[in-house]
Amino acid sequence: MISNSIPTYSVQELNAAIGNLLERGFAPRFLVEASVSKSQLKKGHLWLTLTDGQSTVTAVIWSSTLKKLNYKPEDSDGVVVIGKLNFWQARATLVVQVLDIRPSISTVLRQFELVRDQLLEEGLIDAMRKRQLPSFPKAITILTSVPSSALADMLRTAKERWPLTTVYIYPIPVQGEVHKQIQMALDKLNALHEELGIEAIILARGGGSREDLMVFDNLDLCRDIARFPVPVITGLGHEDDLVVADLVADHRAATPTAAIVDLLPSREAFKVDCAQRKQRLKDYCSWVVRKEEQCLKERRKKFLSSTPLSIIKSQRIKLKEKAKLLHAFFPGRFFSNGFSIVVNDSGQVIRSIHEASLNQNLMIEVVDGSIKVNVRNTYLKVENK
Repeated sequence: MISNSIPTYSVQELNAAIGNLLERGFAPRFLVEASVSKSQLKKGHLWLTLTDGQSTVTAVIWSSTLKKLNYKPEDSDGVVVIGKLNFWQARATLVVQVLDIRPSISTVLRQFELVRDQLLEEGLIDAMRKRQLPSFPKAITILTSVPSSALADMLRTAKERWPLTTVYIYPIPVQGEVHKQIQMALDKLNALHEELGIEAIILARGGGSREDLMVFDNLDLCRDIARFPVPVITGLGHEDDLVVADLVADHRAATPTAAIVDLLPSREAFKVDCAQRKQRLKDYCSWVVRKEEQCLKERRKKFLSSTPLSIIKSQRIKLKEKAKLLHAFFPGRFFSNGFSIVVNDSGQVIRSIHEASLNQNLMIEVVDGSIKVNVRNTYLKVENK
């Protein structure tokens, strides 16, 4: 027998009660972190089976929502879903209606690693391939979203640093699966860069999550960046963000504004450098003038000292000095003081009594002539002690 205290429902009433209970007791919107174990497109709607490895739940992206999404999940993708519950009373079926869906960081990192490894194998990620940035580019192109605060900062910085550079702006979408649009932009610039005189391009995107930068991990887009005919600078996201496009580019900047700073020279720094060069040139010219002036003075002095009168005067001084020297060593000085020189018949000077012999004829040279003598005797000088 059934107690009257137990409520009785028809199937429709039971399903309606469950629906009311869910509507009152569950959040109108929520986040779900999961992996896509199965995705299937039916009549324009994308049906997903979400799992965390332990449980599963069915989710659906209605065609009207699917058209607005930038990201289309595939099997095995990690995702973050913004959704709400749909409970269909007729069949008592519960599904998650997807309002927005994005790849999880695990999916982003997996794609980054796959594309990076592929391009490493192809030789497109190689430090030896990176080209040097132009020192004073006449024209550059910025590829970014328009309008955006990142573009405004870049244009302001470009004007402040080096206003002589012509900056072309090419609007591109920078979020979602937009790699084909970016590739089309690169193709057009490839055809026009010589005509416009473009010497470098900047691929820029302002801040955002790492998931928002996933388009710059696209394999085909990164190949086009690596093979672009002029240097490519990337300024994508924040300083800590790294995408495959950064690896194949010729230069990676931390931010969009930093890309302009790295590419364009500083007007103020160049003015300081010019002032320093001017001062160095001025100092060099002054040094050259002083050096030539000193050289001219030395040549003038040398020229003046080479006139006939100065030569005669110089030679006269030299002759006087030689005369003084001759006078100092002239033997006549000694003769005038009573000294004399004794020589034998052979003209040899007699310095000792032992060099003379008895009856030998000797000549005594005195100041005014010679005296011929004959040795009769010799006497040995005895010193007193």
